[in-house]
Amino acid sequence: MKIVTARRICQAVLFAVFVWFCFITVQGTEVDQLRGWPINLFLAADPLVALGTVLTTHTFYAPLLLAVATIILTIILGRFFCGWVCPFGAIHQFTGWLANRKKKAAKKIQLNKYRKWQKAKYYVLFFMLGLAVLPAAFGKSLQTGLLDPIPLVTRSFNLVILPIVDTFTHAVSATPRSYELGWLFFAVFTTAVLLNLWIPRFYCRFVCPLGALFGLLNRVPFFRITHKNENCTNCKLCDRHCEGGCEPSSQVKVPECVLCFNCYDDCVHNVIGYQATAGTEFTSYKPDLSRRGFGLSVAAGVLAGPALRLNESIGENYNNKIIRPPGAVGEQEFLNRCIKCGQCMRVCPTNVIQPAGFDKGLEVLATPVINNRIGTSGCQMNCTACGYVCPTAAIKPITLSQKLGLNDYEEQGPLKIGTAFVDRSRCLPWAMGKPCIVCQENCPVSPKAIYTTVEHETIRNGEMVVYQVDDNKLTFEQKLPATSIATGDYFIFAGTNKPRQIVAADQNVVELSKDNSWSTKPAQGDKVKIKVSLQRPHVDIEKCIGCGVCEHECPVSGKRAIRVSAEGESRSDDRRLLL
Repeated sequence: MKIVTARRICQAVLFAVFVWFCFITVQGTEVDQLRGWPINLFLAADPLVALGTVLTTHTFYAPLLLAVATIILTIILGRFFCGWVCPFGAIHQFTGWLANRKKKAAKKIQLNKYRKWQKAKYYVLFFMLGLAVLPAAFGKSLQTGLLDPIPLVTRSFNLVILPIVDTFTHAVSATPRSYELGWLFFAVFTTAVLLNLWIPRFYCRFVCPLGALFGLLNRVPFFRITHKNENCTNCKLCDRHCEGGCEPSSQVKVPECVLCFNCYDDCVHNVIGYQATAGTEFTSYKPDLSRRGFGLSVAAGVLAGPALRLNESIGENYNNKIIRPPGAVGEQEFLNRCIKCGQCMRVCPTNVIQPAGFDKGLEVLATPVINNRIGTSGCQMNCTACGYVCPTAAIKPITLSQKLGLNDYEEQGPLKIGTAFVDRSRCLPWAMGKPCIVCQENCPVSPKAIYTTVEHETIRNGEMVVYQVDDNKLTFEQKLPATSIATGDYFIFAGTNKPRQIVAADQNVVELSKDNSWSTKPAQGDKVKIKVSLQRPHVDIEKCIGCGVCEHECPVSGKRAIRVSAEGESRSDDRRLLL
């Protein structure tokens, strides 16, 4: 078997494994559900994920240990991850091949030549690492996940590709899943892929910060692609399918080589080889990076961190609409760990974990927040899945007892991710005089965190003049102000009589419940009042955990009449409600 064939098989198999892992990131114990599958395998093998979190947190998260193996193998073998493992690279390679397969050899050689702007990816890497190196007090920020290919392609599949496919197949969800910023993720993904129609592996050559990191590790590898000048006829056929644009026809630019082995397969004169560097004549190729470019990119990253915090978004001016999933660490630590991969959003059974939009601030862009208006419900009481799929512990894995404050956690109580507040200017019973207890009925906390107080309020034009009186019927001189008052929430108040419930209404006649018969029957010409019984909601902040079920179920569309905000969340003492 040719080595190129082996590489293609490896890419196809690992790409299928990656798609499978994205597909099964749903709760359950079936073979096509989360079960015990290592769904974070590719993220754990990504050295940039590990390096970024180490720089921002000064700790190494054990599940990322696989990244160390990737680094060691890269130093020994070269950029094997780019050419053999990376699912995003496989997409680029296939797209480039599809676009250029019928072009002439001379055109392919021109397309795959080395370009000096391939060094741009190194400056992207330095900028992002510059963002991460500052002390926390000066505003360090982990933003590698925006362009790191593994989080990027994971996010794209989780939040764009699979939801689009599932819209037609319903293979994963009974109802279509939707995500904020889906348009942006779709635009970034498709743009990166379509750029291959211009230059093969454009993203890998010019943008990819992970490729840049591999390039720095791969300056003098133990093994490398070699070129024997004495036997070369200078036909340049080895440049024809070069995926890295590393010019194997001359001095191989090893940091750019993605080990596709196309040059090895194309060369008919046995000029191209793959052998140990030791004992061979080898001139180390250094990426053409200027000190000025290095300094400017690092400085830009260092300055960008504090610039993102100028609005004091982590301090007193925090955005109370940023509600993190249960188990999330403190906000500063969270931003130092989150790589924006979308795993928590994908696994959420109710689809309420969403990527933060531009309105939440640039620093938190694409990080997970809870939006209770989207999906099928709020944060479910018996679910802790998001913490178990987070690859960097930005959301800690917690037990159900820990979330609900049971057993060993009874003293500390349940985890609070926020607190619900009733907006009386929009609430139906408070502002419109309309009966509604939806939020109280749906509150899953026991005892309920939402309780009601009953008040009777005269409806508009509800003062009526009696025309005729029977034991259980009243006829009025004027028409009823509304005929939809036989819901059990409307009562007749007549003098010293006890309120009598209206059970039927038509035109100017109401029928009354047989309970509370007249103690003093109204006379013709007497005035009575039609009042509505309103159960007005209140929130017990000691019991509310911020699950958001009330907000999701609130019948006031648009801006809900009861909304959850981050005040009172357990993860931050600074955001507790002080009374």
